[in-house]
Amino acid sequence: MGRLGRLSRRKGIPNEPALLAAAAENPGGSVAEIDPTYVDDPNGYVPPEAIRGAWLVDRSGKLTGEYQENPRHGVPQDDFSKLTDPDHWLGWLGDDPATAIRKGIEESLRAQVADAVVEWVKILETPRFLTGGRRHSEDEQVMLVTRAALAAPFALSVRTMQHGRSILQGVFSWAAVNLSPPGVRKDRHWFDLGAGLDWAGERLQERIYEMDGEDGTSER
Repeated sequence: MGRLGRLSRRKGIPNEPALLAAAAENPGGSVAEIDPTYVDDPNGYVPPEAIRGAWLVDRSGKLTGEYQENPRHGVPQDDFSKLTDPDHWLGWLGDDPATAIRKGIEESLRAQVADAVVEWVKILETPRFLTGGRRHSEDEQVMLVTRAALAAPFALSVRTMQHGRSILQGVFSWAAVNLSPPGVRKDRHWFDLGAGLDWAGERLQERIYEMDGEDGTSER
C-alpha cells in the first residue's frame, strides 16, 4: 500500500454497507476505493489510475479512519512498458512498436464494431516473442529475419455507441512472414478475448506456419 501515497485522516468513516463488508473480509489489510468514472465493474480489471485510494482496516475488520491516497488517480493512460522494456528486437513493427500494436488492436475491434473507440490499452505481462530467419546466401555470419510474431496480454477500455464503455482482457497476437525479399510481406492479427498468455503463446508457432509453411522458426 505504500505505493499509493501518504496517509491522511478523514473526518468520519463512510457508512457504506459494501465498503464495511469488504473491510470485514480483509482484517489487517485495506479496501480500495474505485472511481466509477473510469470503471463500471469493480470486480473486473481495475487500472491503477482508477483507484482513488485505500481505507486501512484493523485486525478486527473495521475501518481505522486512515486513508491512503493514490497519487496516480486520474484518467487511465496507455502503458506499453512491458512490450518495449524487454531486450527483444521489434524492428518488424516499425519505429514505434507501441503505436503499431495499439493501431492493430483498434483495427481488430473496429472490424467487429465500426465505431469502436479505444480509450486506453495496457500490456499486462511481457509478451511471448517468436523470431525466425535464414542465413544470408553470401555471408553465413548474417542472419536475415524472415518471420516474427508476438502474443501480448492486454486490458483495455473501449467505447461504442450501442454498448457504451467496456473493459476487455485477452491476448493480442501479430505474426508477419516474408520479412526479407523476395517474398511479399504478409501480416495477420488475432484478438483472443478471455485467453491466457500460455494458451496464445503456444499457438504462435502453428499460426505463423499456417501463413508461410516454412521451417526453421526459433522461439526466444
